[in-house]
Amino acid sequence: MAAPTHTPPHPASRGGVDIRLPWWALVLPTLAFVVLLTLILNPSDAHAASGDPAVTRFLEHVQQLTAR
Repeated sequence: MAAPTHTPPHPASRGGVDIRLPWWALVLPTLAFVVLLTLILNPSDAHAASGDPAVTRFLEHVQQLTAR
């Protein structure tokens, strides 16, 4: 009885890796980052004012720099 022969797999190509990401793989994390950063920098949405004054001053300074 003859055993079935297996064909060897194709050798890997020596070219560079060709990885293409869909558009949303970059847009959605960027959008989430911008939304969360906006929520952090907007002091009118911050209800807990018991934070460290140095952190509050720093965030207000960053907000003034980004508003220009």
